Amino acid sequence: MAFSGAELGLAWAAPFAGMLVSIAVMPLAAPAFWHHHFGKIAAGWTAALLIPFALAFGAGATGHVLVHTLVEEYLPFTILLAALYTTAGGIFIRGNLHGSPALNSGLMLLGAVLASFMGTTGASMLLIRPLVRANDNRVHNAHVVVFFIFIVSNVGGSLTPLGDPPLFLGFLQGVSFLWTVGHLWPETLFLQTSLLAMFWAIDTWLYRKEGVTRDDPTPDSPQLGLEGAINLLPLAVAIALVLMSGTWKPGIVFDLWGTPLPLQALVRDAGLVAVTFASLWLTPAGVREKNQFSWAPMQEVAKLFIAIFLTMVPVIAMLKAGPAGVFAPLAAMLTGSDGQPSPAAYFWLTGGLSSVLDNAPTYLAFFNLAGGDAARLMTEGAPVLAAISGGAVFMGALTYIGNAPNFMVKAIAEERGVKMPSFGGYLLWSCSVLLPLFFVTGWIWMR
Repeated sequence: MAFSGAELGLAWAAPFAGMLVSIAVMPLAAPAFWHHHFGKIAAGWTAALLIPFALAFGAGATGHVLVHTLVEEYLPFTILLAALYTTAGGIFIRGNLHGSPALNSGLMLLGAVLASFMGTTGASMLLIRPLVRANDNRVHNAHVVVFFIFIVSNVGGSLTPLGDPPLFLGFLQGVSFLWTVGHLWPETLFLQTSLLAMFWAIDTWLYRKEGVTRDDPTPDSPQLGLEGAINLLPLAVAIALVLMSGTWKPGIVFDLWGTPLPLQALVRDAGLVAVTFASLWLTPAGVREKNQFSWAPMQEVAKLFIAIFLTMVPVIAMLKAGPAGVFAPLAAMLTGSDGQPSPAAYFWLTGGLSSVLDNAPTYLAFFNLAGGDAARLMTEGAPVLAAISGGAVFMGALTYIGNAPNFMVKAIAEERGVKMPSFGGYLLWSCSVLLPLFFVTGWIWMR
């Protein structure tokens, strides 16, 4: 038996809501229990969806949902993340500069530029470790990582399909490679300039207030260099594979239990797996140890996001149902009083839901709500497509789960002793810093 989002009630969103509450509350309320059992908790919420789903819609529909979510969404997502995580983790930036406001701002600016070319994940994994090392003797350093997530892990990926998964999905749907940079560069420039200025002011104030810092576990050394630079080659191959999958259309599609598998997607994913193993093989001995490389952040993301992807299936289906579903009031908000689509509504709704639903599938849901025709959206619908793109990429920074690199950066920073804010504490930071900037962005450009 098939299912439609129009026939689902709000109760089907309960497992996803439970997953979010667990991520938000348990690391703070029961940190030791969460650290040892987060995989089991994620599996429990997944079962809380799949068992009732199988009883209501049958084993066939449940199997289709599992295959579709795993093969078309979760596995490509995880394989790409693993390839970028592995290659970037094999590049060690030798030397350790002093974590001054100027150096920190410069590293973030570099990351913001790199993010649109090597992805927010690649840029984040490359630079978060040297940034943490540079600031590991400072009393106050959590804010450095928080702004890094804002600037590098999110806003920095807004200019090309290589930058962030939502834009990559749009690229696969037919949005041209350079469309986003042509339509989002003013908003991106405003946000990055504002965030860098705010960070520099906050970091300068804290830097001067600290006075004497702690003993430096990694003493400063101005002699910088790259070890494991051979990983730039598999990293370039990974980027080429992503580009290939959006431009090469051989028209060969395999069917796996109702899920279409285009040949280009299979080649891309197989190539990315090969890139991961090639990086492990090519990296000189000792480089990953110097980088304090660990699989723990990747394992955490993989375990939590499989539960997130599966439990949000009914939520995305209800969103796609539009006026016929339980979220009909949201669909009605997307149209202005003149009957025309409202860019402002698309910006805020796409962005707000991206902060809790993961921005890639949320982008796709609103892309379809706007008609799903890339050719039309790039021309007469350009304001709406820009609003969807900007909302998904920018507002993925509002929570730890809005974009996969957020969680990975948090996990790496915590592994190295940074006392990162809790889910709620991070939300306080993001709402205080980002929401005023988003209001200005929406008022100027998303109307």
